[in-house]
Amino acid sequence: MAHTIIATDHAPAAIGPYSQALRAGSTTFFSGQIALDPASGELVGAGDVAAQTRRVMSNLIAVVEAAGHAVDDIVKCTIFLADMNDFKVVNALYAEALGGHRPARATVEVSRLPRDVRVEIDAIAVTS
Repeated sequence: MAHTIIATDHAPAAIGPYSQALRAGSTTFFSGQIALDPASGELVGAGDVAAQTRRVMSNLIAVVEAAGHAVDDIVKCTIFLADMNDFKVVNALYAEALGGHRPARATVEVSRLPRDVRVEIDAIAVTS
């Protein structure tokens, strides 16, 4: 199956050998976003999970829109947390960013994330 690589300057460039997103058919797979400023590539909100979550959601939505999707096209997200004690804050800001949309989701605590961030979020979207 042919696929299309999605890239935008409105989200941080990939920091490894991967794409910001990849469309295969009507499904787009979005790589995990962390709290990097798209312009500078610098970490936003070091140690501040709320600031990091806002930046992560802004980055993720920028790539979703660059792929030609709306937030309502997101069908699945995975949230990776460095500390499950941050769940309440991250959950509230995630819900705020998605408005009334509620895709399927998994949330897991991991031992470490890139650049030692506190949160990373990836997604899958489908066009109808």
